[in-house]
Amino acid sequence: MKKTVLAAVLATLATTAMADINVGVTLSATGPAASLGIPEKNTIDLLPKTIAGQKVNYIVLDDASDTTTAVKNAKKLISENNVDLIIGSTTTPNSLAMVDVAAEAETPMIAMAASARIVEPMDAKRKWVFKTPQNDAQMSTAIVEHMTNNNVKTVAYIGFSDAYGEGWWNEFSKLAEVRKLKVVANERFNRVDTSVTGQVLKVMAAKPDAILIGGAGTPAALPQKSLKEKGYKGIIYQTHGVANNDFLRVCGKDCEDTVLPTGPVLVAAQLPADNPVKKSAMEYVGKYEAVHGKGSVNAFGGYAWDAGILLANAAPVALKKAQPGSKEFRAALRDALEATRNVAGAHGVYNMSANDHLGLDQRARVMVNIKDGAWLLAR
Repeated sequence: MKKTVLAAVLATLATTAMADINVGVTLSATGPAASLGIPEKNTIDLLPKTIAGQKVNYIVLDDASDTTTAVKNAKKLISENNVDLIIGSTTTPNSLAMVDVAAEAETPMIAMAASARIVEPMDAKRKWVFKTPQNDAQMSTAIVEHMTNNNVKTVAYIGFSDAYGEGWWNEFSKLAEVRKLKVVANERFNRVDTSVTGQVLKVMAAKPDAILIGGAGTPAALPQKSLKEKGYKGIIYQTHGVANNDFLRVCGKDCEDTVLPTGPVLVAAQLPADNPVKKSAMEYVGKYEAVHGKGSVNAFGGYAWDAGILLANAAPVALKKAQPGSKEFRAALRDALEATRNVAGAHGVYNMSANDHLGLDQRARVMVNIKDGAWLLAR
């Protein structure tokens, strides 16, 4: 009898010890944000399959750039796949919509979208949510500094008519006012629009020294191409939401001399040797380009890579407290993510806290110019 009980106990312990870490991923591999989601999906394939000796499974779903689908995916990953962590989604509207799902299930989530609203202000729901992209506030500061350093006095804004565009407008307009930049126009467009002629004519009528386009992915090329077609000669700024080669391809020659902030990974080889992010960024570039070819890397895949870096750092700590698949493990993983200190990724050095679920500082941004169809670090 004792042998039977002992055997049962040992079998249970063995089964428990072999529990896998399940990571649910929802991203925009199709739809308007596909140029962002595809490199993220490619990067998930490069993430470690074991962490601290524990097998890691990645269950990847496509939300087709649709908010409703992103929510359905998150619910499915939690209820059917019993995931310990969610990575996603690609866009700000999708990620914001998933916050309630993650919080209700007490499952940590690492978003790959930029808006500060995903993790701010900290509350009971956002307690479960982290993100890897630089805040629009951080990048707005870089743009405003560049504008003032280049004698820009008046500026116009044309951005997405969704949470991404609104977030950028809120942050940029506040900083512009502080730095005495006069905002002379504020126009919006949809990601699926095929023409922005009306908005562009209104913007140009205000005769701004510079124009900021608050868009992401290939849809952000539409107003830029229209501005060039109409003969605009001022400085055009884009956000870090366009830091991918598909944007360069779609925008073509109309992108020449565009200025934007981005993460260091996009110009990793151009960084000085003493840059604290260069080594970790080059590691990602090397692994991605080994599979997808030279010059294929972009900022968005880097956000997925950094989500993997954060998981790899937090999981060993959580495994000491609980087993994957349990409520206790998810809570321990959340706590370990929040305790992230001095972890270098492709985009910067992460230092998180109870009130900061991003943890990036000025080391996570550089300014670049688009020259001859390529990214050039602004000196």
